[in-house]
Amino acid sequence: MKAAILAGGYGKRLRPYTETVPKPLVEVAGKPILVWQMEWLKRYGITEFVLLVGYLKEKIIEYVGSGARFGVSVTYVVEDRPLGTAGALKNAEPVLKSEPVFLVLNGDILTNLDPRRLIEKLEEADDAVGVIASVPLRSPYGILEVRGDKVVSFREKPLLRDYWINAGVYAFRPEVFKYLPDHGDIEVTAFPRLAEEGRLYTVRYENVYWRSIDTHKDVEEASKEVSSLMS
Repeated sequence: MKAAILAGGYGKRLRPYTETVPKPLVEVAGKPILVWQMEWLKRYGITEFVLLVGYLKEKIIEYVGSGARFGVSVTYVVEDRPLGTAGALKNAEPVLKSEPVFLVLNGDILTNLDPRRLIEKLEEADDAVGVIASVPLRSPYGILEVRGDKVVSFREKPLLRDYWINAGVYAFRPEVFKYLPDHGDIEVTAFPRLAEEGRLYTVRYENVYWRSIDTHKDVEEASKEVSSLMS
């Protein structure tokens, strides 16, 4: 099975890091995000990767190469201009369309979730084209528990388990390519259509590590967390 990693974005909120380093190569706890991702999926037997590269692509190709030094095999699909997440995946159709099932993930997330659950859900739902990993929304603020006018407890940035967010990890059948435009983001193009047709499913992950690396603060906080939770 192949895993495609969306690794072509600009990472504007991580500047100045990303002025010279592509976002997937930004280091967290001394290791690039992309390496954390390959090591995580390798633990689940996934060793074939397709890197969808664009911005500063030469840096990624030079660093990762064939993937041999990481114990994996890597193929590259290049976007010559920004295509969005849907367009970048559509651009990889020639490489992925022969796969009965494949994984796709954003190149800026760190997680230890079990991707096999996505594949199992996709295979058991005959009408499914895609399955999204979802995780509970973490409040960006501390939460007060109030009785009357009295604060009785304070919870620092809790998980809001009634609300689920897209974790940026997907399992797809190749039929997904029919839903992908040549340019645009998958979250605003393919996913709404698939959901409307009842062909998009999710697997909820509650007790896993998950973080999107979007800001300098994310890098700092993840660097404290990731070594113990991802190894």
